[in-house]
Amino acid sequence: MSSSSSVLYDAPGPKARARYRAFGLLSVLGIAALVWYAYAKLDDAGQFSGVLWAPFEYTGFQQRILDGLLTTLQVFGIAGGLSLLLGSVLAAGRLSDHKPVRAVATAIVQFFRAMPLVIMIFALYVSVFTSQRMLALVIGLTLYNGAVQAEIIRGGINALPRGQAEAGYALGLRKTQVMVSILVPQAVRAMLPSVIGQLVVTLKDTSLGYIISFYELLYSAKLIAGNTSTPLGYPYVQVVLVITPVYILMCLALTGLAKWIEARSRRGANRRTPAAA
Repeated sequence: MSSSSSVLYDAPGPKARARYRAFGLLSVLGIAALVWYAYAKLDDAGQFSGVLWAPFEYTGFQQRILDGLLTTLQVFGIAGGLSLLLGSVLAAGRLSDHKPVRAVATAIVQFFRAMPLVIMIFALYVSVFTSQRMLALVIGLTLYNGAVQAEIIRGGINALPRGQAEAGYALGLRKTQVMVSILVPQAVRAMLPSVIGQLVVTLKDTSLGYIISFYELLYSAKLIAGNTSTPLGYPYVQVVLVITPVYILMCLALTGLAKWIEARSRRGANRRTPAAA
């Protein structure tokens, strides 16, 4: 096997590379064709007419979208932080040496992971927080995403070599000390992409406030489109074309933040590693 070959598979030859490039080119052309088809259909329907886009020039229109965006970010900030806190507590319970604690934490995690988030938010709103839509949304997001984050954190810690914990116990450290000073700092770097990925899910799930008429970005967009009449109809398509990139940019910003933190922590670890004698 050549030096450029992987231990799992042979490196692709010239024909395989040419075939991969052809498949990639065909995929790009196919996506471009679909985008052009969608654009042509929308253009034929007059969806790019200036009449339908004119309302976006008004300050009140822009302010309502901005208000919805700020509310979405507020809900995400609260729910994201609380889900990480809840996930850490539940992960500690799942890793506990005490069987009752471990059983209770496991039951909570499995229940809220299995519960559909839409039903949870709606049930909280209808039965408990009938006059506090934001609280129903935040608690629903926290419970569901906290259960998922708990499994991510537990999996990251369990993925570490067992010798790491055994070395701490050999030094006379208690389990809490081993967890805080040895295991968690090492596990953070490995589980950071998954944690950020779940935070991206939390951000997108804020749009579920729509089902309880909570004024977040999606619901504000629906109200704006439904209350804005033009000679060519209501600008639903235009509003969707505006808010979709906003969601995409927010998710990309979170992903970029995760990559930056990971790169920074890797550089810090490299600086702390002593040079070989």
